[in-house]
Amino acid sequence: MMTGQQTSTRPLRKDVVRNRELLLRAAYEVFAEHGVAATLDDVARQAGLGVGTAYRHFANKHELITAVVREAFQDVIIEGQRGLALDDPWQAISDFATYAMSKQCQDRGLREVFNSMPAWDQFEGERDQLAALLDEQFTRARAAGVVREDADTTDLGVILHMLGSVVELTIDENPQLWRRYLPMLLDGLRPGGSALPVAPLSVDQLTRAMSEHGACS
Repeated sequence: MMTGQQTSTRPLRKDVVRNRELLLRAAYEVFAEHGVAATLDDVARQAGLGVGTAYRHFANKHELITAVVREAFQDVIIEGQRGLALDDPWQAISDFATYAMSKQCQDRGLREVFNSMPAWDQFEGERDQLAALLDEQFTRARAAGVVREDADTTDLGVILHMLGSVVELTIDENPQLWRRYLPMLLDGLRPGGSALPVAPLSVDQLTRAMSEHGACS
């Protein structure tokens, strides 16, 4: 008789792996176009699979969204790592912000989730890894004298959140308008500006603020 442990270590069948990949790929497409209001049935239809197959892989839509966002987080983390290899620390910060905003602009579902996440704690590992990468980027930039001493990585997080609202407001008129305001806001991180009258949020404070901002249905 096969034990539960033996069963759990058996390699997944190729068709099971294939169906999961099809569902994830379809989820990217469906959520990008329709946002998180799309259903698991919509994703199954896009993948060319039965609804029952979708529910065997993901118990509900939230579980599927979580898988999609986790992979998106990995893409953002890779971009943060790439920035550390650049010689110009300011370029690294600018490139990262541009990449993050491009992802939001191209993907409605990702934008909705990132700007209204009800359970950021489930991405604690990814969040901490990204925070460490950005902290290293900012440390390099301060040492090079291209970022003001009182600037914090969470300032960049708030900037990206603000620009997410700009995208929502203007996407039907000009989906690239955020590119006008990103340089304006990033310039505020450079040395020589007015003294900042309020302290930045901590990473935990920013996480709580985003968690409590709203909930994805």
